[in-house]
Amino acid sequence: MIKFLDLEKITAQYSDEIHDAVKRVVDSGLYLQGRENEAFESNYSAYIGTKYTIGVANGLDALIWIFRAYIEMGVMKPGDEIIVPANTFIASILAISENGLVPVLVEPNIITYQIDEDLIEAAITPKTRGILIVHLYGQCAYTDKIGVICRKHSLKLVEDNAQSHGCKFKGRKTGSLGDAAGHSFYPGKILGALGDAGAVTTDDKELAEVIRALANYGSIKKYVFRYTGRNSRLDEIQAAVLNVKLKYLDKEVQLRKDVAAYYIDNIKNKQVILPQVDNWEAHVFHLFTVRCEKRDELQNYLTEKGIQTVIHYPIPPHKQECYKKWNNFSFSVTEKIHQEELSLPISPVMTKEEIQEVVTIINQMKPL
Repeated sequence: MIKFLDLEKITAQYSDEIHDAVKRVVDSGLYLQGRENEAFESNYSAYIGTKYTIGVANGLDALIWIFRAYIEMGVMKPGDEIIVPANTFIASILAISENGLVPVLVEPNIITYQIDEDLIEAAITPKTRGILIVHLYGQCAYTDKIGVICRKHSLKLVEDNAQSHGCKFKGRKTGSLGDAAGHSFYPGKILGALGDAGAVTTDDKELAEVIRALANYGSIKKYVFRYTGRNSRLDEIQAAVLNVKLKYLDKEVQLRKDVAAYYIDNIKNKQVILPQVDNWEAHVFHLFTVRCEKRDELQNYLTEKGIQTVIHYPIPPHKQECYKKWNNFSFSVTEKIHQEELSLPISPVMTKEEIQEVVTIINQMKPL
């Protein structure tokens, strides 16, 4: 079986360093808000290119705290609208509605799968206060036009950087392009912890201070609470593990690009639509996504041949039960992507033989 993502093998690459890091935390007696957090936040800020990193419990909380902080700062208020791509993982939208803000869904581009920059201005109303772009599947969603729109309409630009660690736009890392960015370090991410973990990056000092307080019960100093916050801190063990893996992030991104390049150059089957990549700096291939009109049959065929695949994602947000009021909405591009998308195996530990086997089996596939 060729695994979709072999986390055991990925972690084993750095096993000695990770065990040493965890032992260091265990022996330190400092398990929260200690030296490992300080080191990771400093190192991650340097890597992303922002002044501040605030470690939090997970990627969803990172996005929730950004919008909550803007509300506490008086920049936004419940009922304000945030533009967000209709084609995204549900967390992007949950972070908006959790704060009483109104998600305004905008269709993606069918080629890039990212929010369609040409449809954004038509969605702006007097209540619009921000745009949440999602660098979905590991590809940069930011464009110069989106930056112009934000400045023209005085909108906050928030990035969902959960899937794009190491991705760049004109030499700058995603996560540093907007006013603030939420990062997830879920184990399956390119930079993954050994459990849930997340962070916010920003150059805004006030925003960073409010988020740090909100994620620590709302406390500005011990036993003094300015906000009704929650416990959403990054623990020391996860910070120590992330510090180890951060050193190898660029190498792992390159290995993923090598797999993607081989797939793109060698998969020759007209039933399978491959990603179109115009700028390899702007895609880190968290996922290698293909589309097929008979997606379920393709997945069954690959499963029978011993190749694991995953659908990202089978149900679009506007068709989910948790957003019933949107269930009758129609987003044809989004729905087409969700009906046809399939993610092939990709990771930095795939062998040359495994990559070649995936290609061979797809190329041998007869009409479904």
